[in-house]
Amino acid sequence: MDTVDAPARRGLRRLIDAQAGGLPRPFWWLWLGTLVNRAGTFIEPFFVLYLTTVRGESIRTTGLVLTVWGFGSLLSQPIGGVLTDRFGRRPTLAASLAATATSLFALGLARDLVTITALVLVLGIAADMYRPASSAAVTDLVPEADRTRAFALQFWAVNLGFSVASVSAGLLLHLGYGVLFTLDAATTLAFGLLALRFVPETRPETDDAPARLLDPIRLFRADRLLLAATGLVLGYAVLYAQVGISLPLAITHAGLSASFYGYAIAINGVLIVIGQPLTLRLLDRWPRHHSLPDGMALVGVGLAATGLCHRPWQYALSVVVWTVGEIATAGSFQALIASLAPAHMRGRYAGALGVAWGASGLLAPVLGASGFAASPRLFWSGCLVVGLLAAWGQNRLLLAIDRRFTPTPLAPARLP
Repeated sequence: MDTVDAPARRGLRRLIDAQAGGLPRPFWWLWLGTLVNRAGTFIEPFFVLYLTTVRGESIRTTGLVLTVWGFGSLLSQPIGGVLTDRFGRRPTLAASLAATATSLFALGLARDLVTITALVLVLGIAADMYRPASSAAVTDLVPEADRTRAFALQFWAVNLGFSVASVSAGLLLHLGYGVLFTLDAATTLAFGLLALRFVPETRPETDDAPARLLDPIRLFRADRLLLAATGLVLGYAVLYAQVGISLPLAITHAGLSASFYGYAIAINGVLIVIGQPLTLRLLDRWPRHHSLPDGMALVGVGLAATGLCHRPWQYALSVVVWTVGEIATAGSFQALIASLAPAHMRGRYAGALGVAWGASGLLAPVLGASGFAASPRLFWSGCLVVGLLAAWGQNRLLLAIDRRFTPTPLAPARLP
């Protein structure tokens, strides 16, 4: 038995080394912290139900509270980027995660709507402040040739953790929302403690002026390529968000049960959790001039195909298409921004990218719901156009980035 198992174990070890080997130890502590944190994300998927059932709020009021959360999220990463470059990666990680844990615990105890709304705003601001610090730390620690793979692994940890959280929260829900708030806070705090204990400070010394609050916005004037990259990410993020906005509307509009949407999203989760680790080295070898535009185009094609679907297997096939596109882009946006950023401004560049993701959370529901309501056929055609235009723009951007750094780098942009 041992002689049979030994080659299998060696083969598995070689596979793991081939896909994930060569990355520094502190990166893996960040990866583990991300996994633990996301595996404990119990409140976000059920917060709407918590407000409407336990707290007895109306759907309209719940929507307003969620908008406050979205507004906080829009501010979160730019603030985190400034703190990352001014005070360091570790302090920002620790402060953000501690503030998030405290907000979650307090939110579980809050009873009146004013207090809940105030805490939701604090939570929205604090919850993603760690992302620029984590991104800057990964960029500092990992050589450029391995960064896309490293960020793709972080993306995988987020998806794997969230899949675990969705199942676990459903199983734990019978214990009460108080337990979910407490466990969510505990796993968030655990990430902060792991970062403080095992992740070194990597902020480089600089003679430039200290980072200022509005720097991520000023960067858009100082670096036009960053502005273009952020605009493309915003378009892609609004497009991808239709997975959770317009896709369920299309499925129920076709006469299928709402539960089928859960099965469709499960296909996406399974493909990412199983398939992405097997494609990490392929992404490393696949030039980003192809992988990133091709992935964006595939997401547009897959979502546009929704408009042609009528049967469950057709929807399932469309999910496979845009999931392949999602895997192809995984980690590439962060690696692209990291390649643009001077070492002492990596937090602010990552924070500027976060503006796009935050803004998409406010824009996507309005554009998606209103567009689908006006004309489903035109809406899905528009998704195709957005995906193809984003792919074309991304290709042009990558060529412009090559011109900036070849044959000799230009001086990095300085803030006014």
